[in-house]
Amino acid sequence: MTTAPTPPGNRLDRRKARTRSALIRAAQTLIAEGRTNVPILEITQAADVGMGSFYNHFETKEQLFDAAAEAVLDAYGQFLDRVTGEIEDPAEVFAASFRLTGRLHRREPALSKVLLNNALRLLGAPNGLAPRVRRDIEAATEAGRFDVTDLDVAVTMAAGALIALGQLLHDRPDRDVEEMTDRIAENLLRMFGLTHRQAARICSLPLPDVNAAGGSGSAA
Repeated sequence: MTTAPTPPGNRLDRRKARTRSALIRAAQTLIAEGRTNVPILEITQAADVGMGSFYNHFETKEQLFDAAAEAVLDAYGQFLDRVTGEIEDPAEVFAASFRLTGRLHRREPALSKVLLNNALRLLGAPNGLAPRVRRDIEAATEAGRFDVTDLDVAVTMAAGALIALGQLLHDRPDRDVEEMTDRIAENLLRMFGLTHRQAARICSLPLPDVNAAGGSGSAA
C-alpha cells in the first residue's frame, strides 16, 4: 500500500507531509486487519508520531480512515490506467481491469482487504475504482461495444461481482483465482451485450505485464 510522494518544500512542509504519510500508512494497515475501532492513541503509536500531530492533519479517526482507503485505492486505479493505456477496445479495457483486480485479491491480500472492508462506502467515492469502472463501461457503451441502458446498474453489477469474488477467494484459498476471475469477467461482458464468443475471446487475451508497469500500485 502507498500514499502520494512527499512534495518538495521547506523543512516544516516536508515534516508535515511525512507525518501525514505515516498516519495514512498506519491507518491502511489497520483497515487491512479490519481494526478500525482502535483509539487514536494506538494509531499514532503505530505511526510513531505524537498524539498532537494527529489533530494537525485530521479532525477524527474516521476522516483518517477515509483518506487512507481512498489513497490506496486511487493509487491502484492509477496503476490500472497505466497498464491499460495502450488498449484501444474499451470492452477489453474493462475486462483487463476486472481480471487484474480479481487476481489482486491473491497477489495483494492487504490491498484486497482495504477494498473489501470499505466496499460499500467506496462505491460512491469520487476517486479510486468506482469512477474508473463507470468510465470504462460508459466508454464501451458509447463505442457500441456494450449494450447498457442503465449505467448505475451496470456499475453496481460489476462492483458487486468484484467484491463477492474477493470475499470468496479469501474464504476459499483452494479456488483458482485466474479461472474464477476470468469466468466472472466473461459473464459480465455477456450481460453487457457481448456474444459468448466475443466475451470468451476477450477474457482469453494476455494481460498487461504488471511488473513492467511498476507493480500493482501498492507497496508493502
